[in-house]
Amino acid sequence: MAFTLVASAAFAVDSVALEYGVGNKTGVARVSAQWNWNKPLWQSGQSQLVGHWDVNASHWKGTRFNNIPDRNQTFFTLGVTPVLRWQGLEATGPYGEAGLGLHYFSDLYNNNGSQLSTHYQFGTLLGAGYRFSNKIDLGLRIQHFSNGGFKQPNTGINLAVVRAAYRF
Repeated sequence: MAFTLVASAAFAVDSVALEYGVGNKTGVARVSAQWNWNKPLWQSGQSQLVGHWDVNASHWKGTRFNNIPDRNQTFFTLGVTPVLRWQGLEATGPYGEAGLGLHYFSDLYNNNGSQLSTHYQFGTLLGAGYRFSNKIDLGLRIQHFSNGGFKQPNTGINLAVVRAAYRF
């Protein structure tokens, strides 16, 4: 029974992505899977607003742990983000996207003078890209992570991210 549930969930994946981001003397490598929502949220004559779930796992490496040069900090994160995407009706061509999700950090981030004091962080993203007719999707994102001010210190982290995805 458990195998059937896992197998059926795996077939529901609509796309997978590899991402790499940098910011604040930190590099982030991420793998993710996306599940599209069934219907557009809004549609006009030429475009539509659609959504998908993005579930991801990341490896982070900071090169200035505790603000000490050449001292590294590595940890992992898991996240889930609902993403809204403005695109053409055919789902190919240019798009813009935005999302707000929840992420679990395996360690407390402390790099290059920026600190996060909780393991749970909000992650926001704003991006743009292009989906080709061969099912390849290339994009750029700006991402911000913080705990929303629930606990200090909370300086936040900003990343510039490149993304390559393949839609099934």
